[in-house]
Amino acid sequence: MAVLRGRRRCRAAVLLLLLASVLAPLVLYGGSPVSVAHLPDSTAASGAFDREDAPNLVWPQIAASGVSLAKDLTIERLGEHKNRVLSATDHWQAVEAASRSRASGKPDASVLREEPESRNADDEDAPVVEGNGNAGLGQGGVIREVVGSEGSADRYGEPGDGKDAVVRNGKEVGIKLPHSIDAEHKDGSDEAGENIISGMHATGSLNSSSSQTRDATTSRDHQTRLSNSSSARRRTNRSTGQSTTSPDATVHIIKDQLAIAKTYLGFLASRGNHGFARELRARMRDIQRALGDATSDRQLPRNVHSKIRAMEQTLVKVRKIHDSCSGAVNRLRTVLHSTEQQLDSNKRQANYLAQVAAKSLPKGLHCLTLRLTNEYYFANSKNTHFPYMEKLEDPKLYHYALFSDNVLAAAVVVNSTLFHAKKPEDHVFHIVTDKLNYAAMKMWFLANPLGKAAIQVQNIEEFTWLNSSYSPVLKQLESRFMIDYYFRSGHARPDENPKFRNPKYLSILNHLRFYLPEIFPKLNKVLFLDDDTVVQRDLTALWLVDLKGKVNGAVETCRETFHRFDKYLNFSNPLIAKNFDPHACGWAYGMNMFDLSEWRKQNITEVYHTWQKLNENRLLWKLGTLPAGLVTFWNRTFPLDRFWHQLGLGYNPNVNERDIRRAAVIHYNGNLKPWLEIGLPKYRKYWSTHVNFNQVFLRECNINP
Repeated sequence: MAVLRGRRRCRAAVLLLLLASVLAPLVLYGGSPVSVAHLPDSTAASGAFDREDAPNLVWPQIAASGVSLAKDLTIERLGEHKNRVLSATDHWQAVEAASRSRASGKPDASVLREEPESRNADDEDAPVVEGNGNAGLGQGGVIREVVGSEGSADRYGEPGDGKDAVVRNGKEVGIKLPHSIDAEHKDGSDEAGENIISGMHATGSLNSSSSQTRDATTSRDHQTRLSNSSSARRRTNRSTGQSTTSPDATVHIIKDQLAIAKTYLGFLASRGNHGFARELRARMRDIQRALGDATSDRQLPRNVHSKIRAMEQTLVKVRKIHDSCSGAVNRLRTVLHSTEQQLDSNKRQANYLAQVAAKSLPKGLHCLTLRLTNEYYFANSKNTHFPYMEKLEDPKLYHYALFSDNVLAAAVVVNSTLFHAKKPEDHVFHIVTDKLNYAAMKMWFLANPLGKAAIQVQNIEEFTWLNSSYSPVLKQLESRFMIDYYFRSGHARPDENPKFRNPKYLSILNHLRFYLPEIFPKLNKVLFLDDDTVVQRDLTALWLVDLKGKVNGAVETCRETFHRFDKYLNFSNPLIAKNFDPHACGWAYGMNMFDLSEWRKQNITEVYHTWQKLNENRLLWKLGTLPAGLVTFWNRTFPLDRFWHQLGLGYNPNVNERDIRRAAVIHYNGNLKPWLEIGLPKYRKYWSTHVNFNQVFLRECNINP
């Protein structure tokens, strides 16, 4: 009966201790059943430094976090409860073994020696019992519980030694336990290494004499069971979420610190913080020496953690004096905004200066005009007439229309055309200029005859039919408002493109292209050329192109960088939106084949006058001839092949050289004219090839290539 009562008491004690071990986490975490598996282990924490804000994290050796402290406390309490459970279980099994021994007549020691064989070797949670073979538990034997101290580990994984004291016959025999393992974390807190709990094993000592051999055997059994129990508990801990760190975790920490330090070192050097820079360099040298060629934590020296702490303290100080990323971003945005404003201002100024340069007349060209004018009026009156005047109205010949006040530019157009013509004698050039340049233009071609080709130079002042009562554009150009607009720059809006204020638009020469049938009443077709073009092929094939009833033959410009109708016309105006397609392809002025017979049939000049009257207040388009041409020749333009006309040499430095060489006509449209100093040098050679710089008038005016 006494034995049964003892067994009941032992079972009750075991149940109470088991219940206490289950309820301990609930008490520690306020009733929430949090297990050790839910606490952040070293593996989960190691991912913290993979985030973008890694430089702002604090290394594990600097400050302890509340979570890690709670975790250590929980592990400690669980270890104490577990040891009590194991001790009580050992006590209860010892009582059971003694009872079976008395019933079977076997000595205690034999029962204990047979126990390892009867137990499952894979049972990792089996209790470890140490007994003394000769004394029976029921004969006044005293079971003594000796709890071995945990293998302590310091903060940086340098384990201490734990010892279990086994009492045999009143004597303590020290048994050395395995070192506890310190798991280092990288979760940004000063969390000490997670100790794998060393088992607190109960050992019994029976007050009876035994042989030395049996004691040695029992001691070896005890050590074996301690080892098995310790490995079992390590496996149990890993199964509940406690994982050890990688063998090179500290190496990764050092490398991360070095990378961050190098980044900060550049900032400090650029901002004059030389004291912090020297300190940071010293810390870098220390941890670099400590790291050496190590590839795992085991190869690092023992004092490496103190160096890591010192480096982190320096990095914290550097972070305090260094601006945050948001501050740097705001500063960069401010600088970017200021730079963009300055860039816009410089662009506007450059555009204005380019317009001024484009409107200016080089000194050499001004000298040439004066020199030719003087020569014309001092020449013999018999030498002021051109030959082959009978060809001027022959519709079977190839007629060219050129309206210009630039003598040298007009000369290049004529020279380049005749140079590539298969039959130069079949070509007739009609040049119209203003009164100021008429004498100079005529004198140039008198001094430089064209062989059998015919040429005509006319003065616009001789067109008496062209007056403000007939031409609405001429009436507008002569108005006080228009003159003030072009010559009083103070009235200009800041956002207005200065090219629209170019006084050349006041010249009626730019609008003569809309009066070709009146200028050449007996011609059927005429090829219009701008004075900033150069001819590179024989152009006679253009007269054979069937325009299919269209009035204007031109190269379309809606491909690549050129624009469509919506870039030239104001489609917010209902009149424009109703009559035109904003996506219609524009075309180029500068080389146009005009069918004058169809022009007269369709009364194109009257169409032009109608639209000019509607645009009196410049609400439909800005001043210029291209928008007026788009609306006048809408649905009346035949697209020519692109190789006939290559544009862009007056503003685009990236025109394809192959396209330039294959083009029949190249056009220096834009401000960068080849006779100006601002012209693009790479394209000037195509123009200067057709200028005879040995001509006497050019030498006298110092006009050079």
